[in-house]
Amino acid sequence: MELKDKEYIEYKGLPLVKDGDVIYYGYANAKYILRLDIIMKDPQGNPSMIFITICPTNDMTKVIKQSTKTGLYDALDLGAEWLQQLYKEDN
Repeated sequence: MELKDKEYIEYKGLPLVKDGDVIYYGYANAKYILRLDIIMKDPQGNPSMIFITICPTNDMTKVIKQSTKTGLYDALDLGAEWLQQLYKEDN
């Protein structure tokens, strides 16, 4: 399924797309994308442990950067910063 086929919200000007326990951040046609894997949830079902990965969009098996954070906001904030830095380096 392509990004344009799904509803999405934006964070800091880039789209967020959730697919099960995985959240993608960024454009599918950009050089890099952020992948957030929800690996643990609290008793209320909120994400509590997130695995953060920056990958090239043409090879999602290759890892550029990765980390683990507690809480969705902290994970997304760190990942968004990494992605912006990569975008700046490419220009």
